[in-house]
Amino acid sequence: MDYGMALALTGAGLAVFLPGIGSSVGIHVASKSATAILSEKPERYGQFFIMVVLPGTQGFYGFLAAFMVMLNLKFFEGGVPEKIGLVTGLSILMACLPVAIAGLVTAIYQGKVSSAGILMAAKKPELAFKAGVVYAVMVEIYAILGLLTTLFMLLYGISWPKAA
Repeated sequence: MDYGMALALTGAGLAVFLPGIGSSVGIHVASKSATAILSEKPERYGQFFIMVVLPGTQGFYGFLAAFMVMLNLKFFEGGVPEKIGLVTGLSILMACLPVAIAGLVTAIYQGKVSSAGILMAAKKPELAFKAGVVYAVMVEIYAILGLLTTLFMLLYGISWPKAA
């Protein structure tokens, strides 16, 4: 068994799995607030839409990181890459952790911030963008930093194997 490959694929899996969980929870939290208000004020749908979907971006960031791992491991070229060492596999796993952990945490908290923004916008619609969206985007910045850190490590810190 190629333990290096197992570690690398674990990293790719975590990069998708953890932000996906966070995005699901974040969207759930925000959508509960939005649906409660939309049942009485359906005309506010457009105003709340961005705040509901914003926590979903972290799932895409994790997918991008996992895709980068699979590309560099030559998964889509039909060949199986040569065995990779434990150090390389562990390096890939560690490189995936920033986007995985940041994506999990920021998506959940972004859902909570979006939920608060939606509840505020229900009473003061003029503040929907100023406070609701802007505050939620401030949380997004940390998800982007996690993605960038992962991408920099994957692009510049790993000696990738050649296709066999």
